[in-house]
Amino acid sequence: MAEPVWTVVTVTYNSAETLRRCWSGGKPYEWLVVDNASADDSAAVAEELGARVIRLPENVGFSRANNVALRQAAGRYVLFANPDLEVRPAGLDALARHLDTHGGLVAPQLLGTDGTPQANGRGFPYATAKLGNRRVWPLSRLHASYRMVAGPGEVVHVAWLMGAAVAGRTADVTALGGWNERFFLYYEDHELGLRAWRHGLPVALLGDVRWTHHWARATNSLRWSRAHTLELRGARTFFGMFPEFLVGLPRPARRHRRAARLVGSPVRSTVADPPEGAGPGPRGR
Repeated sequence: MAEPVWTVVTVTYNSAETLRRCWSGGKPYEWLVVDNASADDSAAVAEELGARVIRLPENVGFSRANNVALRQAAGRYVLFANPDLEVRPAGLDALARHLDTHGGLVAPQLLGTDGTPQANGRGFPYATAKLGNRRVWPLSRLHASYRMVAGPGEVVHVAWLMGAAVAGRTADVTALGGWNERFFLYYEDHELGLRAWRHGLPVALLGDVRWTHHWARATNSLRWSRAHTLELRGARTFFGMFPEFLVGLPRPARRHRRAARLVGSPVRSTVADPPEGAGPGPRGR
């Protein structure tokens, strides 16, 4: 049997109904579902829908579960896709062409169920930008460019991509080290994007691929929950690793000069010049 071109990785946790809603239809790719010890029938539903399921004995979190699948991915390209994402196979070819030209990480432009673009591309994650994203005035105005979308025909450099949909060449993502397992849930996508830039791999949002994302963020509620606790824990880990984003208003961080030059700008039609001192592939920290 020929090796698949794409491996799509989905981490589930009590996601049975979401899988039924979003993952019907044919799948011309290898679909690996890592189930984080769900209490419902997520694993069985995923198998019925055509996935190869890896059942974990406990909930190990988003990053570690993604890495379990990454080590088994047979495709040349890998897409990490949330259970609430509708993957349209026709868009995979465009993602692959972008990756073959530019490398790095790329995502489709995500849309809400009403067709409204979601800002799944983001600028530098300053703490003040995070507050502005929650509409804390006046930070929401100072960080208006933090939330990024790509229109049809546009490809835009971003600092990081929402973890609901992130794609790369499997060899690149593996060489990058996969997802950082210091994060259980939340902020792992911030760290992955910044780490890619530091290793000479650009991060981009592709406007010609537009997929529906049935997003219901658990921390949008004002009532404190386990999700808020996990987000706070992720924030503490992230800002401990990147203290340059903890204080101050936007300015190019010294460790991210190349990203600072490119974030928000269109992706060039030819392969971008490598960063200063970079080799042909990912560099160590």
